[in-house]
Amino acid sequence: MNIDLEQIRSLLAVVSSTDITELTIEFGEHRITIKKGAFVQSINAEVPAVATQAAALKTVQPLSFEPKQDVQPAKEVVQEVASSINGLVPVTSPMVGTFYRAGSPTATPFVNVGDHIAVGQTVCIIEAMKLMNDMPSEVSGKIVKVCVDNGTTVEYGQQLFLVDPKG
Repeated sequence: MNIDLEQIRSLLAVVSSTDITELTIEFGEHRITIKKGAFVQSINAEVPAVATQAAALKTVQPLSFEPKQDVQPAKEVVQEVASSINGLVPVTSPMVGTFYRAGSPTATPFVNVGDHIAVGQTVCIIEAMKLMNDMPSEVSGKIVKVCVDNGTTVEYGQQLFLVDPKG
C-alpha cells in the first residue's frame, strides 16, 4: 500500500485538531507513528487558525517507517528459558482451554511425575469450546514436574509439564 503526502497531511490535521497525543497506523510491513508534543496543547487561542495549524504541524514529530520486527512466539521463548535451567524442556499448551490429566474423572492420569514419555504420546487433554483435544508430547524423556492442576484453565504457551530429555 502506498501513502501519499495528502493522506499524511490529513492524519496530521486529525491529530492536531483533537486530544490525541499519539497515533500509530500499521499496513503491511510499515508503521506510521505520529506523536504530538506538549507545545501544541498550549497554543494561544487568539492566534489565527491557519497559523495554529502550521504551528501544530511543525511540533508533530517526524513520521517513521519501521518494518515490523519478528517477535518470537511465547512458546519458543518459554522453551529456551526452561531448557537453560537444568536442561529441562517444557511441554506447553498450544491453545487456551481447560487442562485435564486424564480422559475421565475416574481414569488414571495419562502421565505422572517419574514416568518416561515418548514423542507423540498423549500426556493430557485440553478442552476448548467443548472439544476434547489429546495433547501429544513433542519431546521424549522423564516427567519431572506437573505444572498445572487438573481442571485449571491454561493459556497458549503455558507450561504443562517439565521433562528431562536425558531421563
